[in-house]
Amino acid sequence: MKANVGGVDKILRIVAGLGLLSLILILEGNARWWGLVGLVPLLTGLVNFCPLYTLFGFSTCPMKDKGA
Repeated sequence: MKANVGGVDKILRIVAGLGLLSLILILEGNARWWGLVGLVPLLTGLVNFCPLYTLFGFSTCPMKDKGA
């Protein structure tokens, strides 16, 4: 599992995930469980890996120097 989520993308995913998870506390009734959707961006931001990025061959990680 190679990291494919970098910098700003990581921060945005974590913030969005926490924001969505907060819906569990804000909403009432069965609608509150939609906040669990926030686990997806939160976890992908924390582990620096997004399976969809791999599927589409996309990466937001900065290029590493491959050596001289």
